[in-house]
Amino acid sequence: MVNTLAPETTGQPAHTPAATEPAVDGRSRSRRRQATVAYLFLAPTLLFFAVFLILPLGFALLLSTSRWAGFDLGDIDPVGLDNFTGLFAAGSTFLTPILTNTLLFALGTVTLALAGSLLVATCIDKLRLQGLWRTLYFLPIVTTVVAVGNVWKYMYEPGGLVNGVLNALGLGSVAFLQDPDTALPSVVVVQAWASVGSAILVLTAGLKSVPESYYEAAALDGAGPVTVWWKITLPLLRPSLLFVCVTQFLTGLQSFALIIVMTKGGPGDATNVAALEMYRQAFSYGDWGTASAAAFVLFVVVLAVTLVQLWIFRRKGEDT
Repeated sequence: MVNTLAPETTGQPAHTPAATEPAVDGRSRSRRRQATVAYLFLAPTLLFFAVFLILPLGFALLLSTSRWAGFDLGDIDPVGLDNFTGLFAAGSTFLTPILTNTLLFALGTVTLALAGSLLVATCIDKLRLQGLWRTLYFLPIVTTVVAVGNVWKYMYEPGGLVNGVLNALGLGSVAFLQDPDTALPSVVVVQAWASVGSAILVLTAGLKSVPESYYEAAALDGAGPVTVWWKITLPLLRPSLLFVCVTQFLTGLQSFALIIVMTKGGPGDATNVAALEMYRQAFSYGDWGTASAAAFVLFVVVLAVTLVQLWIFRRKGEDT
């Protein structure tokens, strides 16, 4: 007689929760220990960013909505958005000419530096002793801004080298840094000249990454040098051009040292830019609130310009 009360066996192992729960707990403790060790190794870096980035950023945000003379922290007086509205109020010089000068300075620097570095990098790529030429063009980068600014300042003087060349060509002298119409373009030329070296290094590296087989195929098809450069070299240099364009524009928007050495923002406000105005408001006038508000406005401008550049280059890449 068959025992119908016997348990039915399915061939599968019986579930033993008591045996699996300790293993799960062990893995959880192991992951927690690994996370703890990882955060301990990251602690110095996180502390560095907290002290030198997060705290100053938070303090600047507090000052942008306050009035403070820069001495006693107890004198911080909250004023809301008055500092921001004051920057764009009627009669304020921040939007025009200061912010306008900042954008023109950055745009002019990028245009000249990008065009010059692209031309020089293309020529160097066809010459011998490429390392020597790259070193010569990179020398202005390792020279201090103060030295570059002072040398060009003397060259721009009425009796300087530039006017001496113009006079030798039968042209009259130009008051490069004394005339409001020529002061900003003159400083733009110096900034572009000083930044060409780094752009050349990036672009020459980009040129070296273009496969030689593309040029061989173009030569077999009978393409000329201009066609090869426009249809092959330039499109394949787009990542390098994007890097140079973005970095040069960011440098131009934040430029300060060269302008204060060469013109101190003058004549008048002809060469005054946002970074120099922030310095003046904070250290010359003691208005740290307005200086902090101007810094955040400049941050928004830099972010917007960078996003627009990235969008344009990505769109062009999709179109091609």
